[in-house]
Amino acid sequence: MTGVGMAVYTTEVLVDGLAFPEGPRWHDGALFFSDQHDGCVYRYDLDTKEAEKLVDVPNGASGLGWTPEGALLVVSMNDRKLMRLDADGLTEVADLSGLATWHCNDMIVDPEGRAYIGNFGASIEGPNVSIPPAVLIRVDPDGSVHAAAEDLMFPNGMALTPDGTTLLLAESMKARILAFTKHPDGTLTDQRVFAVLEGALPDGICLDAEGAIWSACPLTGRVLHIAEGGEVLDVVDLEEGRGAFACVLGGEDRKTLFIMSSQSMKPAETKEQHAGRVEAVRVEVPGAGRP
Repeated sequence: MTGVGMAVYTTEVLVDGLAFPEGPRWHDGALFFSDQHDGCVYRYDLDTKEAEKLVDVPNGASGLGWTPEGALLVVSMNDRKLMRLDADGLTEVADLSGLATWHCNDMIVDPEGRAYIGNFGASIEGPNVSIPPAVLIRVDPDGSVHAAAEDLMFPNGMALTPDGTTLLLAESMKARILAFTKHPDGTLTDQRVFAVLEGALPDGICLDAEGAIWSACPLTGRVLHIAEGGEVLDVVDLEEGRGAFACVLGGEDRKTLFIMSSQSMKPAETKEQHAGRVEAVRVEVPGAGRP
């Protein structure tokens, strides 16, 4: 369903020549993002328009977040670990391989420093791909690892409401966004459907101040602005042949929607093409909550 008076946006390119950009986060006046397939994390300065490489992540970089003390946390995908960037490099915070059945992926970190991390469930490459249910993992500030939610079909992008009581999750392989009640101890209950996407799969998501979600949709080359219940409010169309893999609202007023796009999601192709981009568009409603 499409909303009356729906806006259709186009983007400008901020950064080009990346392999596969993912995990965008607006933090401390700058845009941070991962290049998954080149295995590194960048900080992009809106004033200088420069992208600075912060750290190499040899096993593939994905979700980003910060501890309450301001340390950068990074998901190391292929070896299924949560890492922290210290003065002398990356330090392991937690080994996720006991719960993650395949590569780890997106992450959100709450104000108390708990990290919620998704994983693929199984390889998504090759013929006859069959994806089993996967676990959403919670890593507490002490480094302990827990199952936050189970039986999820490719738990992916996440958002947290400003009051910290609702966690939203893109369940990619079921083409829907779930909501969970988040308790003070970090546990998640009351799983429910926030929205079902028609003809699209959700990947990275972010939340706005009116309670709607922006969702990157890789297979359609679009970013959808979705109200609870599934009504599509606005659409960002990318250049033909490009997929949208993640998004975040940032900028000084949090009205700039930053979008990570690529022509492919296959590492062999993205490393050869280096056609990944950070794109941006101005929207009407500012971001809220996390990321």
